[in-house]
Amino acid sequence: MGDLLLVRHGETEWSVSGQHTSWTDLPLTQHGEEQAKSLAPLLAGRTFALALTSPLGRAIRTAELAGVYGAEADADLHEWDYGAYEGVTTVEIHRTRPDWFLWNDGVPPGPDGRPGESPAEVGERADRVLSRVGPALADGDVILVAHAHFLRVLTARRLGLSPADGRLFQLATGTVSRLSTEHGHPVIAEWNATGTSAAVR
Repeated sequence: MGDLLLVRHGETEWSVSGQHTSWTDLPLTQHGEEQAKSLAPLLAGRTFALALTSPLGRAIRTAELAGVYGAEADADLHEWDYGAYEGVTTVEIHRTRPDWFLWNDGVPPGPDGRPGESPAEVGERADRVLSRVGPALADGDVILVAHAHFLRVLTARRLGLSPADGRLFQLATGTVSRLSTEHGHPVIAEWNATGTSAAVR
């Protein structure tokens, strides 16, 4: 059984400012590009039975700079649809909804075609990705390059937890995390590894 490697894309202007970023396809900052390049040594020497990326440019660019070539874009790896909260910070939301918490409340609908998602709806997408990944893990390692909140939900689901339990797994920009197995059960083997970390095993 292979390992499941999770890569969060490098820094963008909105990841620095704390603005919720779903479909807004911001480029990586210069620092974000450097973060992505620094991941290449962590992934060097690995071959992947399957490599998937979010269809958004910041994830695709991160994959390229990290040396993950030939990754297939999968719409299910898109970031959480933040609906009306796209581009809005949590601080701003709390001015009118002081008790709002993404992991419990989801988001209100946004413009046409951007209905927002609940934790359960993001979990359904994560489950589809895991169903696709499962057979490939029998053949070796799999790598997913995507976004913080989505990958946190996917981690929760891989570990048998509810989608909302993704709140437990803080995920930084430009990092590699590794889900493995121990005695046949999924475990977190490494989390938030950066280009200054030892190579991901």
